[in-house]
Amino acid sequence: MATDRPVAVIGAGTMGAGIAHVAAQAGHPVRLFDAVDGAVARGIDGVAAQLDGRVAKGKLDAAARDAILNRLQPAASLADLGDASLVIEAIVEDVSVKQQVFGELEGLCGADTVLATNTSSLSVTAIAAGLARPQNLVGMHFFNPAPVLKLVEIVSGLATDPAVADTVFATAEAWGKVPVHVRNTPGFIVNRVARPFYAETLNLLEQQAADVATLDALMRECGGFRMGPCQLMDLIGQDVNARVTATVFHAFHGDARYRPSLVQRELVDAGRLGRKSGLGFYDYGENAGTPFPQSADPRPAPESVTITTSGGEQGLLAPLAERLRTAGVTIALIDGDGEAVEVAGATLLLSDGRLATERAVTEGLDNLVVFDLALDYGSASRIALAAADTTADISRAAAAAVFQAAGLAVSWLDDAPGLVVLRTAAMLANEGANAVHEGIADARGVDNAMQFGVNYPIGPLAWADWLGPAFVLRVLHHLQAAHGDDRYRPSLRLRRLAACGGHFHEGTERH
Repeated sequence: MATDRPVAVIGAGTMGAGIAHVAAQAGHPVRLFDAVDGAVARGIDGVAAQLDGRVAKGKLDAAARDAILNRLQPAASLADLGDASLVIEAIVEDVSVKQQVFGELEGLCGADTVLATNTSSLSVTAIAAGLARPQNLVGMHFFNPAPVLKLVEIVSGLATDPAVADTVFATAEAWGKVPVHVRNTPGFIVNRVARPFYAETLNLLEQQAADVATLDALMRECGGFRMGPCQLMDLIGQDVNARVTATVFHAFHGDARYRPSLVQRELVDAGRLGRKSGLGFYDYGENAGTPFPQSADPRPAPESVTITTSGGEQGLLAPLAERLRTAGVTIALIDGDGEAVEVAGATLLLSDGRLATERAVTEGLDNLVVFDLALDYGSASRIALAAADTTADISRAAAAAVFQAAGLAVSWLDDAPGLVVLRTAAMLANEGANAVHEGIADARGVDNAMQFGVNYPIGPLAWADWLGPAFVLRVLHHLQAAHGDDRYRPSLRLRRLAACGGHFHEGTERH
């Protein structure tokens, strides 16, 4: 859409004003409307404050600031938006209200005007129902803050003209965003695929596998995520996060994959909503201290360790071997099947989703300790371990000593299937695989959505490719068997790729 074409934004709250900011910055004349008195002025003032901040930091010159603000004009009524080529709605999440607004717009705007809804959870198909020109309506879901986060989900409803979706996709791309095409579905990509990020930690809390601070620390320091799930739920608001989960759960007719958590419900019932209420998983009061994750006491470094890893010097555990060598530990690195460490009579194995105790009995291992998946064993600063009930204390100490010698803090978990990062990564990959299988988005769209929308360190399907779909499938089978829960059922797309040795992205090789 040419930059001389006017863009209108309805709703001048944080999101609406942010979208108006993005469009004006891209060069469009922008009209901002809100039915609430004073809301537009506050929205424009907010944009000006953000631009002033960029000028103060030397990221924008004053002339560019003035040009952006001059392109951003208030509208007194919906009638003032009649000549817009694109109208983006960012108002209350209520289907009937949105339908009413778009119905009025159809009588005011031209037949070719593109109408876009910024809804994050409502059906684009339902919003378009009843419109005279439903083919002109498309979802254009920005993420907050809109001027900062790159992702825009371009959501096609049942009636959306593909040419309209392509135009909006290209326009978002021209605005410096990373758009992804999405077929209308509850939660679209991000709010659907992200459910396991929260759900697996909540499930571990229900099982009392570890405390909140430890689980968050492991997801950050081992999994590479910017925030732990409990931190992020507190930031979003426990009530908001719980409502999104419940919406997706009900939209999928009670599918176990999206089952809400009793732990989170209790927080909401108690009014512990997170940062905005001062108390959630964490205490945000003035005198609140910072909770520390549980870390094992330091142990003397081992003299020698044997590491087996698929791929040898290029294997998953090769960076761990290098860290140990640098620390003065003698290393025997073996190219073999699977990821294992042998030290002082203890066997350390990468978790495969089974209980350590069951695995020890099944495989006849007397002193078994399982360790968690790390995004990068060369840079991780913390690792989760779990021991079989039959493992001797001296072997537990030896296992901790290996990772401590490499510079990682060790957090012991109760014997929980899949530990923390592995089970979360497997479930994120599974949900992404389902989205691809159902035609919601392609693999690149899923990975781009999760990286640019919620800052995941790696796309869930890229992670599945790196580990190998067959391994991820095995982990899911074990999680499902351990919990007896349908939520862990593997995606048919994952099954197919595992069976034929394929990958979600072409040219990927297993690490």
